[in-house]
Amino acid sequence: MTDPRPEAHPLGAVGASAVEVRRTGRGRRSSQMPLEPDAQAAAFFDLDNTMIKGASLYHLAKGLYRRDFFPVRVILRGLWLQVYFRVAGRENPHHIEDARRATLSFIEGHTVTELEEIGAEVYEESLSRRIWPGTRAIAQSHLDVAQQAWLVTAAPVEVAGIIAARLGMNGALATTAEHVDGVYTGQLRGELLHGPAKAEAIRALAEREGLDLAHCFAYSDSYNDLPMLSVVGHPSVINPDRRLKRHAAEHGWQVRDYRRGRRAARAGLLGAGAAGSAGGVVAVGVAIRRLLRR
Repeated sequence: MTDPRPEAHPLGAVGASAVEVRRTGRGRRSSQMPLEPDAQAAAFFDLDNTMIKGASLYHLAKGLYRRDFFPVRVILRGLWLQVYFRVAGRENPHHIEDARRATLSFIEGHTVTELEEIGAEVYEESLSRRIWPGTRAIAQSHLDVAQQAWLVTAAPVEVAGIIAARLGMNGALATTAEHVDGVYTGQLRGELLHGPAKAEAIRALAEREGLDLAHCFAYSDSYNDLPMLSVVGHPSVINPDRRLKRHAAEHGWQVRDYRRGRRAARAGLLGAGAAGSAGGVVAVGVAIRRLLRR
């Protein structure tokens, strides 16, 4: 039988690009009806905490560190940014820019082939066992009725593309680092795929693929992904943070939570700022150092 999914990039990935599009209205209530074949429909999935448990960039950074791409202080700086986000409950634009510069600096001068090879190894070593079975099943349900399924993430396109390919998805919209003759320059191509940029990338893909956004679905855990969720006709939330859970309840969006027991409660407390003690930061820092030594 012929595969109904359109041909994608060899890694199943396309990068973010700056596009000028018109603004759309708020998404409609998420549908509870069974999925049906629809050539104009696609499903868009956030990656971290939605498709996989935790942050994909952490595992990539761990793999890069083991291969001497950068010193441990870069990991600790990333830890501080993550702790700040958990305590404050929102992302600081200056911190996002700081993380962007740090990420680009440690791949500058390295090759695309290197990062792709490391990304594949990281998937097999760490990420494959961190995929949420429930979210993967949702993606497969879209594919089973010949709807497209895409990852949409700020993670590097090399890693996002590998994950999408392994899951049989159509591809990934992700952050793309500039490279010349296969060597990274230390600059971005387009912009960091985050917040409103995700919605812009989805609009651009919909225009290219002939999709009707009113027929499309989006899934995320983060309040920062409201632009992505609101651009489609059928938004749903998975493992939501506190603000997104409240927003979903107010707008009648479908909510799925695959976290259980204490882990789910702890995640909620972190989102509310209960992890702000210095002792907690030190403990996490020690844990990361131990992980890096493995």
